[in-house]
Amino acid sequence: MNRQAVRLTVNGKPWHGEVPTRLTLVDCLREEVGLTGTHVGCEHGVCGACSVLLDGEPVRSCLMFAVQADGRAITTVEGLAAPDGALSPLQDAFWECHALQCGYCTPGMLIAAHALIARNPAPSDGDIREALAGNLCRCTGYQQIVDAVRLARRRMGEVPP
Repeated sequence: MNRQAVRLTVNGKPWHGEVPTRLTLVDCLREEVGLTGTHVGCEHGVCGACSVLLDGEPVRSCLMFAVQADGRAITTVEGLAAPDGALSPLQDAFWECHALQCGYCTPGMLIAAHALIARNPAPSDGDIREALAGNLCRCTGYQQIVDAVRLARRRMGEVPP
């Protein structure tokens, strides 16, 4: 199997290794980097469980090879927390609003919501629903997730309800 050197910045820290050229980014993050917060779901780019930020933009890490991310910055769900491990306002809002049940979709939902708030600090409920539309959840019914994003944006930007 062909291997290639890859250099990434993962959650602000440099990482380099030699990986199989056909290794997906999600498998690289989980198996090579050791960050298992990014989940493998459908492996077809449909469910959103594998979402990460690539240079600040959400991508499905099951749909790209690790070698395609060479030289890029990756943020996983682990990178959303504070350096001391404290939950981010968004993660805390998910907890407070019961926006997770089994937790399988949660990393992808958090990544999508984080990207939304980064580009639109005062999203409407419609904006929130649109941003999360590419992430599937079978447990919550979505309303608690929308509530959590709304709560987080309020806390982060002191936006009125």
